[in-house]
Amino acid sequence: MDEVLGQVLRSAVRERLDVLSELADRADASSLLSVARSELPRLTAGWRALLTAHEADEKGNCPECSGRRRPTKAPCSVWESAYEHLVAGALAPRPARHLRPAHALQPATPVP
Repeated sequence: MDEVLGQVLRSAVRERLDVLSELADRADASSLLSVARSELPRLTAGWRALLTAHEADEKGNCPECSGRRRPTKAPCSVWESAYEHLVAGALAPRPARHLRPAHALQPATPVP
């Protein structure tokens, strides 16, 4: 059951992101302004909640990414991704392919 729920959640999130991307690419100025006013606060709140969950603990580890036997030092990949997408954009130098984790091998979509 958890697998089905997970797939439904992932699908819904991907569809919402597709809709927002489509609006950003094709909406007229007034529609885009309306969407930005309603969606930007929601997106920033979502990023803040995600990043709060990945704040370093007193040992300097990410509590969400760390396992009992294998701690993950902060900043974790979530913080690195946030920086790349929200701050650096397409201009940020990326680590060499062999230095990136396997889940990061897909190229990032630049934020316009």
